[in-house]
Amino acid sequence: MSMIRPFEKPLGMRDTLPGIFEKKEWIRQVGREFFSLRGFDFIKTPTLEYYETVGRFSAILESNLFKLVDSQGNTLVLRPDMTTPIARIASTKLLKEKVPQRLAYFSNVFRAQELEGGKPAEFEQMGIEVIGDDSIYADTEVILTTIDLMKRLGIESFKITIGHAGILEAIIRKNVQTEEQFTELHQLLVNRNYVGFEEAVDCFVLTTEQASTLKSFIEEATSLTNMRQISKYLYEKEALIYMEQLASILEISGVQEYVAFDFTIASHMNYYTGMMFEVFAANTGYPIGNGGRYNGLLENFGADMSAVGFALRIDYLLEAMPKIEDEKESVLILFVSTQLAQALEQTQQLREQGYRTTMQSLEGIENLAQYEKQFTKVVRVGQGGTSYE
Repeated sequence: MSMIRPFEKPLGMRDTLPGIFEKKEWIRQVGREFFSLRGFDFIKTPTLEYYETVGRFSAILESNLFKLVDSQGNTLVLRPDMTTPIARIASTKLLKEKVPQRLAYFSNVFRAQELEGGKPAEFEQMGIEVIGDDSIYADTEVILTTIDLMKRLGIESFKITIGHAGILEAIIRKNVQTEEQFTELHQLLVNRNYVGFEEAVDCFVLTTEQASTLKSFIEEATSLTNMRQISKYLYEKEALIYMEQLASILEISGVQEYVAFDFTIASHMNYYTGMMFEVFAANTGYPIGNGGRYNGLLENFGADMSAVGFALRIDYLLEAMPKIEDEKESVLILFVSTQLAQALEQTQQLREQGYRTTMQSLEGIENLAQYEKQFTKVVRVGQGGTSYE
């Protein structure tokens, strides 16, 4: 049995130190005001859910679920995402009150890691769900809300890359022989391994036409100049017409500079059924968020309702955001024991004026010079009067 040292944390868990905590709180406050102004109601779901419901329907790999057993013998999971718990509560309660529902959240999710690898096992997500609206305008609303939120957070250099789960699945299935081939090719696209995709196609037993079609699709779908390029790969054109309409609405909305289309986008979240997108920002090499339409998920909870939403990773957002300046003065009140009453009075006055004020006795400090450096202003209260620095 290995010895766990006192300073070690469970695999993938992270401490949030004061500076990062304040930045996350700022994002939470901005997000709360931002979503509320757009008609979204905030919601919170339990940290623990039943495995047989949320755990099984969440589309998170079994190996990534944190499981435990309650006193009645039921298997529970730490919530691995927010979309599935919200689908549960909307289906059983909220949709009886109002349809469509616009819901927002800021919550922690948990996904177990087999190796440390820098990946957190607990992280915060902020996002929205529009439930009960199957129109193209709900898809547009989610994309436009994402763009507006990114700008509100001060992120100017970013791109929303849009694809379609149904179109991608139809094209791959049409040009493979087995379910195993489909699964492998789809996973390679989830990993954005385009070289591996072409190598796998070469290894599979496919017709010359199938192999050629898959390779040319990958080339065209990642460098679209005209969405109609994809039409030759499809028997059914309904989804493509939908995406053309979506592109037209986004153009009317004046956000062309922020969007691009790529029909190779694939997600490990297998509940996506239609339009889906990823959010990329400068200075990050991975998506800081994603979203899309998932019309079949609520059926697992007894509601035949459509839904679309998105989520942003807060830790990734912090990397993409400009530096948040703390505009508040940080005042230190230093006092000796004989001047406690005066120090209390002055501290109270400063706090009432909105200053962040720390009251500290000289007797309690070992390294005074080092401690004072943490504050923008130092007020000394002691014998001989009060002095300011």
